[in-house]
Amino acid sequence: MVGDARRPRSGRSGRARGTVLGSRPAYSVRLPPPPRAEPEAAAERTVPWLRVAAAYAWRLILVGAAVYGVFSVLGSFQLVAVALFVALVVTSVLRPPTDLLARFLPRPLCVAVTLVGSIVLLLGLLALVGGAVADESGRLASEFRGGVNRIEEWLRRPPFRLGPGALSRLQQQVTHYVTTHRSALISSAAGELGRVVELVTGAALALFASVFFLHSGERLWAWARDRLLPSGARPVWDRAGGAAWRTFAGYTRGIIIVAATNAVLVGVALLVLEVPLALPLTLLEFFAAFVPLVGSPVALGVATVVALAGRGPLTAAAVLVLIVVIGQLEGHVLHPLVMSWAVRLHPLVVAVSVIAGSIVAGVIGAVVAVPLVSVVWAVLNALRAVPP
Repeated sequence: MVGDARRPRSGRSGRARGTVLGSRPAYSVRLPPPPRAEPEAAAERTVPWLRVAAAYAWRLILVGAAVYGVFSVLGSFQLVAVALFVALVVTSVLRPPTDLLARFLPRPLCVAVTLVGSIVLLLGLLALVGGAVADESGRLASEFRGGVNRIEEWLRRPPFRLGPGALSRLQQQVTHYVTTHRSALISSAAGELGRVVELVTGAALALFASVFFLHSGERLWAWARDRLLPSGARPVWDRAGGAAWRTFAGYTRGIIIVAATNAVLVGVALLVLEVPLALPLTLLEFFAAFVPLVGSPVALGVATVVALAGRGPLTAAAVLVLIVVIGQLEGHVLHPLVMSWAVRLHPLVVAVSVIAGSIVAGVIGAVVAVPLVSVVWAVLNALRAVPP
């Protein structure tokens, strides 16, 4: 009994329990071989900052190419683009009074009243300036002749010490140039007639577009959004479009307020100093202020030359001091206060934008550059923020 109990059982159970040397287990699993170490890619051997810089570089190249393409297309249709820009400016200025009148009058009548009233106001201002110049033409001619003589006397004194021969040679060179290049000057003047025709055409297109923007701007936007965009992208475009319009309208109204303030201050100062052509110079200051950081000093530089020719060096020096005062007031008081609802850009960004715009499209580019950069920055901020 004892021997039988100690004897191992034969059969299937014994083979399951015991292990025979050299045999394979009943249930074995073959594991896959360990993976081979892949050779390190060339991109992984570069430093991280170089990979990031390369990734940003080709993306920036694509963005730059897209921006260049857009500006090339706009350059081909410059007249249409400028006309639509002017229409947007007119809409941003006249939209508040139009909405105010729409509470009491039909919308088409409100649009007609605001547009016709603004045109009459602008033409009346130009007629006032033209009348002032015509009334003072005789006195201004004598004053400028005397002013030129005073400038010649001033140049003969130290530190310039220009002799009368140098001034007479300069006058002869100017006369010879005009006489020699008379045909070229006449042909260029004739070519400017085409510019006048383009200007009239652009003004008519801007006025035509302004009528529709003032009357049904929201419906035009909704129609374009629903026709051109899928339903999932419409809320994003609405948010971006709202931010762009608020920034553009705020910038336009703000720059008009700043320009009007500068013009009033300059006009009062020129009247006190008794500078000739004070009213036309005031109007020049108003329109020049639409080019930030550059327009106002250029307009006051013209006023300085007029003051030097008409009133003498002391009055011209006073106008130079006025340039510094107006520049400080505009940069440190008017822009921070008036532009609080629009996007506030750093002065360096404004300067670079104005110079780049002037290189690309001349005076028009200098005027358009800053509001364009402001709108782009506002849209980026609106898209970056999470909507409620």
